[in-house]
Amino acid sequence: MTEFLTVDGGTLAYEVTGAGPLVVLAHGMGDTRRAYDALTPALVAAGHRVAALDLRGCGESSVEWGSYTRTDIAGDLLALVRHLGGPAVLVGHSISGGAATIAAATAPELVTALVELTPFTRAQKIGLGDLRVARFRRGMTQLVLATTLGSTKRWARYLDVAHPGTKPAGYDARVAGIQASLAEPGRMAVLKKMGATKPTDAGLALPRVTCPVLVVQGSEDPDWADPRAEGEAILADLPTGLGRLAVVEGSGHYPHVQHPTEVAELVTPFLAGARA
Repeated sequence: MTEFLTVDGGTLAYEVTGAGPLVVLAHGMGDTRRAYDALTPALVAAGHRVAALDLRGCGESSVEWGSYTRTDIAGDLLALVRHLGGPAVLVGHSISGGAATIAAATAPELVTALVELTPFTRAQKIGLGDLRVARFRRGMTQLVLATTLGSTKRWARYLDVAHPGTKPAGYDARVAGIQASLAEPGRMAVLKKMGATKPTDAGLALPRVTCPVLVVQGSEDPDWADPRAEGEAILADLPTGLGRLAVVEGSGHYPHVQHPTEVAELVTPFLAGARA
């Protein structure tokens, strides 16, 4: 059941499932909380109360917010944690990985652990060697065209590259749902604005994180020429020994959608250890 939280600038939509320690799930740009439908049952079965959030401007949350930076999203995450009686574990995908980093650094008393799924937490430096990687080149082409043209068809083409190999169950319906959401007034404009934001604020927050961090990368993620190296760089910017990296082989930019069982097998023991 959808619930709503009013904060400065708009209204956030979310839903809560299960009972136990709180886990807040935040999706990436151009998506909705439905991205976590395959992962949520495993987290609930492991004894967690799971809150899946529609980011500002996405899904059932309101549009026409003032801005869409990772710092803005971090404030929304912390507002939801406070509202639900945290502390909480934050799980953030892509842009929300950076937002979760900022939230943890800003309010360590409210965040017990971080799970960053293929996160944009550091500024990218694209070199000529990166452009020689066909997977990266295809992904960047579709991503740039989708965000420049504001095209839901181009976004669907990006999603095709970002889910390499065998598509997960219900993939066609998921893409159709995303396209329908982005076709609503103002939603594609939100995607474009999020895509234009830089992760500088998240990168600066990495050294100030104090809780355990799990970074999950997909080995075939088209958003990086070398996804493992990006994950290792995030860990290097965290305080020593705080983070760990897991790479889901064969997965793209959406491991929690494409390989939810593997991601659950990584996340649930990490959360148990963090809680202990």
